[in-house]
Amino acid sequence: MTAPLIALAVGRGTGPELAPVFERTLERITALHGTRAEVVRSPRLYHSYVSLREQARDTGQFERLTGEDAAHYEQFCRDQAARGVRAVFRTAINAQSLYLVRQRLAAVKVEPLTAGPARLLLVRDQAQGFYTGENRHTPGTVVRTMEFSRAVTVRILEYAVRRARALWPQGPSRVLMAYKYHLLDGALDEWTEGLADQLGVAVELFQPDTVNRNLITHGPEDRTVLVAGNEWADIMHVVLPDRYGAQRQEDRCTENVHLDPELDELTEYQTVHGSADDLAGRGVVNPVATLRAAARIAERHVHCPGDPSGRRAPPRTVSAPSSWPGRRASTSCSCASSATPSTRGPPGAAGTHCSASSPSAWRAAGAPSSTASGPGRVKRCSPSAPSSTRSWTSASNRTCAGAGSTTSSWSACSPTSVSTPPPAPPSSGTTASDDPGRPG
Repeated sequence: MTAPLIALAVGRGTGPELAPVFERTLERITALHGTRAEVVRSPRLYHSYVSLREQARDTGQFERLTGEDAAHYEQFCRDQAARGVRAVFRTAINAQSLYLVRQRLAAVKVEPLTAGPARLLLVRDQAQGFYTGENRHTPGTVVRTMEFSRAVTVRILEYAVRRARALWPQGPSRVLMAYKYHLLDGALDEWTEGLADQLGVAVELFQPDTVNRNLITHGPEDRTVLVAGNEWADIMHVVLPDRYGAQRQEDRCTENVHLDPELDELTEYQTVHGSADDLAGRGVVNPVATLRAAARIAERHVHCPGDPSGRRAPPRTVSAPSSWPGRRASTSCSCASSATPSTRGPPGAAGTHCSASSPSAWRAAGAPSSTASGPGRVKRCSPSAPSSTRSWTSASNRTCAGAGSTTSSWSACSPTSVSTPPPAPPSSGTTASDDPGRPG
């Protein structure tokens, strides 16, 4: 059987460190299932916002470099789709370039969520609005031109309903549209009129602040599809998963689906965190979101099924793959009774780690209990040898840093490389994106 093709696009910042983590993890997972994938890597190293600031001398050069990256990545996606590629993994790149591509390829970001008994599907409209468009500069002024279109709006709604029906056998109960539609002269009202009959489900248009109020007061109705303009959804894509018990953005991956007909719904997987240029080259970037992306691609696109029952695996001791660069002493971190591995697979599979459900859920093998803060927010796992002077710590689940010179502890926070002695903790630890500080 021909190996499925998986595309890979790498941005600056920590992208060059995370790309080999993705490749090795995908290789390991597929090998465990007796299959393989062929990774097709873009020849271009795309800019982050920080690298653009360093290289561009003025706004004109900034605009030119942004346009070159956008044109190249758009063509790379089109070429891979024409070859039959169904999935791309991309590390963070400059948001302006990225949104030019998302506009041209009509992209949406898709996030299923669970709020108690209620199920919610968030579909972010990334193809229209303020995030898309182009700039015109005059001295002291930037004029940004953007657009909304009926064709793109209807295409996004049709996809959202189709995706919800694939996700929920009963289909969606309602579609809520969260847009600042009062600014558009009634156009969105006109475009959505009659769509309920066409789609076979109620379609309701709301201002974003009304959606917020209803979510806070009542919570979502079961099987709600929330189609949202990116101006609001970009913020809520951090808030909603945190409110409804998913992982923090630093540990999560997400997917973007391209609705341009020529791309046949090519799916791009990305880390929710950004390029983290302040951590580049230090071997301390948190790889968990990249591991999850590799596992999701393996499961969906390379015939590596997870647990078909959907049950969580029982608690077990896990450790990092021995092939990861920089690993020295093997130190395991066990899940206590109230924690569960967040990624399924055979023992020792790449990407497996524990998500704490209480402050006492994490403990180190042969060491005193460590600390956690809230569901899934693991802060520390001590090394298995109590006398060791090095322990790796996750700051907000994003970076790992240690002190000492004896053994390396691989735990919930597993760095892609280890230095001797390891680097000091970042002084700020705030830049997790190419925006900076915001996910793409």
